[in-house]
Amino acid sequence: MSDIVNYGIIGCGMMGQEHIHNIALLESARVSVVYDPVTEVAQAAAKIAGAAHVAASLDDLLAFEALDALVIVSPNHLHVAQLHEIAAKRVLPILCEKPLYTAPADAAVMEAFAQHYAAPVWVAMEYRYMPPITALVSRAAQITGGVKMLTIREHRFPFLPKIGDWNRFNAQTGGTLVEKCCHFFDLMRLILAAEPVRVMASAGQSVNHLDERYGGQVPDIWDNGYVIVDFDSGARAMLELCMFAEGARFQEEISAVGPDGKVEARVPGPGRFWPERLGPAPVPELEISPRHPKGPVMEPVPVDPALLAAGDHNGATYYQHQRFLQIVREGGVPEVGLSDGAKAVAMGLAAQRSAEEGVVVTL
Repeated sequence: MSDIVNYGIIGCGMMGQEHIHNIALLESARVSVVYDPVTEVAQAAAKIAGAAHVAASLDDLLAFEALDALVIVSPNHLHVAQLHEIAAKRVLPILCEKPLYTAPADAAVMEAFAQHYAAPVWVAMEYRYMPPITALVSRAAQITGGVKMLTIREHRFPFLPKIGDWNRFNAQTGGTLVEKCCHFFDLMRLILAAEPVRVMASAGQSVNHLDERYGGQVPDIWDNGYVIVDFDSGARAMLELCMFAEGARFQEEISAVGPDGKVEARVPGPGRFWPERLGPAPVPELEISPRHPKGPVMEPVPVDPALLAAGDHNGATYYQHQRFLQIVREGGVPEVGLSDGAKAVAMGLAAQRSAEEGVVVTL
């Protein structure tokens, strides 16, 4: 490997371009080649990357000589096939966007893949690396005396338009509780340091996309729901999702409570959606509320404006790439590996099934 780490980007839509912007902020790293089946999108991404080569196919990208690592940012339902094509042609470190897979049948397929792929695969769970959430994760056990109850609330904007409208249908996404919420199931496991045993959910499509038609079909992607998860430690967690609440000051609010106190992280949505008439966008914050002595303390957690400008994830994509780059350069085990990605999807699929069938799903 040369002094500069060369990345290949597979999928050049909005999130692919966010990865490109953040790789550009890393020292001695560049995007050398991109691929997207929509040529105009690939060309736009190549320009952002600084005249990267535009590959004609995934096979063409994998044959490109100056290539040290891959970032998969394609539609969800393509990840499994693309991972296997990479494994057959050129084994390289991979950062694969979530969700790792979408169909229940792919769980065993990915388990076998994990046993044989000889390079690191990092599953992109950006929410772990949002600064206020990172602060909560690192301090929750000490502040709470051991988390017994965890609540994650996301009140946000509807699904954005995507190339080919792939994110409007469960068949391509795995369903909202997989596509969107695998992030939160990953956070539950991380914060509680425990494994899920039961999942109960109520969810549906109440507001968004009902007046849209694609090939004569009405989108079936859900826009709200509640999910309760019991863990083997005895702790429990709840997710509250609403995707027609973009008027809120904060997009994510996470509350962890234990015998000694409570800690909450609050994260605003993308700054580009904040109305100028309201002044500066909200600053992320952490609030610590001990039981004894009482007295909540609020700590602002500002994020570097350059990182905010590089994407919609509160600087998280940059911090994630910093850690992935270290793995590419030095080797080691990804902080978010294939097992983590698979367990988050399994929780999401269990939640989808629970809501659809009105049953408690045991894991």
